[in-house]
Amino acid sequence: MQQPPQLDGVKHIILVMSGKGGVGKSSVTTQLALSLIARGKTVGVLDIDLCGPSIPRMLGLDGKGVHQSSAGWVPVFADEKKQLCCMSIGFMLENKDDSVVWRGPKKTAMIRQFLTDTCWGELDYLIVDTPPGTSDENISIVEHLKAYNPDGVVLVTTPQAVALADVRKQVSFCRQVGVPILGLVENMSGFICPHCAECNNLFSAGGGEAMSEEFALNFLGRVPIDPTLTAMDTDLVKQFPTSSLFPVFSKITDRVEEFATRSQ
Repeated sequence: MQQPPQLDGVKHIILVMSGKGGVGKSSVTTQLALSLIARGKTVGVLDIDLCGPSIPRMLGLDGKGVHQSSAGWVPVFADEKKQLCCMSIGFMLENKDDSVVWRGPKKTAMIRQFLTDTCWGELDYLIVDTPPGTSDENISIVEHLKAYNPDGVVLVTTPQAVALADVRKQVSFCRQVGVPILGLVENMSGFICPHCAECNNLFSAGGGEAMSEEFALNFLGRVPIDPTLTAMDTDLVKQFPTSSLFPVFSKITDRVEEFATRSQ
């Protein structure tokens, strides 16, 4: 399969995956992107969680629409400096509460269109927010990007045993399809008290790090729950740089950039 020409100006491609839904994969995607633009990088976010597109809301882009140019779709910019852009099925729904009831072939066709018809331009990073599990969408995105040699996958889990069991399947998926794993993030690892700033474990802790050792993965870090930064109801572009999670993701981003560079 030929390399999608619209990706010619993209230096690094990173996929964010999880074994199950509800572990905060999209919030990790968003905060990783925001950490990168804080370093002066230009970043695109491709939201291919077609049945649950949440990136537009996290970036404060609800109600925005995709424009068509002579070269293809123009992604929606999330900041004044135009360092961060996003493409999502959420921009194409008449009502944000509408469900996407599509069979596999139509989903595959939409993913192909996102890659071949979106004018990404010059980007340092394209971060792909994938659906949970090992669905048709994930197989399709890997197949379409294979010729472009993506840097790899950031896996997201929570500390609970059920989430860790599912992420084991995701590790197997990545190794079967031949995509490098950059590392693992343990999300929702503790709760930051809004009164005393102490971090307490709600769902236990350390499972992600133990699993990283078991499978010889890079452990990228733990991300606690910060109730002052409710990702689904906040414009993260404005709130994230002053949040308690910014320094946490700064360290995670250091490791992602290091391992992405190594994989080239």
